[in-house]
Amino acid sequence: MIDTQGNHAPDAVSLRPITEDDLPVINGHLADPATSGPFQWFGWPDPHRWKRDWEQNGILGPDGGRLLVVRGTESLGFVSWRKIPRGISFHWSMGVMLWPHARGRGAGTEAQRILVRYLFDNTLAVRVEADTDIENIAEQRALEKAGFTREGVMRASTFREGRWHDNVLYAILRDDLPPAP
Repeated sequence: MIDTQGNHAPDAVSLRPITEDDLPVINGHLADPATSGPFQWFGWPDPHRWKRDWEQNGILGPDGGRLLVVRGTESLGFVSWRKIPRGISFHWSMGVMLWPHARGRGAGTEAQRILVRYLFDNTLAVRVEADTDIENIAEQRALEKAGFTREGVMRASTFREGRWHDNVLYAILRDDLPPAP
């Protein structure tokens, strides 16, 4: 498990690789519009996608991946990231999805901090970005608390619920991070 404190206290938020046993829980949340939340429902997902990805590479690869967000043994959601090529370099785009019982308690902010530290500690990227719906004020606050800087509005960038939505783009640079604990 990975956390920002270098410890594994039972009440600390941490990230860990997804296991095959986690897949039914994840699929259950993704297939329920009420559980996905107002900003994460994009229609019925492929029910076998996560299983195929897990069988292929454990949902971890050089171009991106997903990790489970946990507190002790409790599943709180997952984080994901993908490589964005830019000429001869790249940066990461990341996101988080928390289960309803975990929202609004700081777990998303901490999970994003942990993932950013992990990506900067283990890759050469100097930038990690995230975006969220312009109406998702809670996620905007979580990104700001995690050290991200708001960079601007991406107009009509996400199609959801039969219409285009604006998103807000955030980023954090390697130099923005405080020294590791």
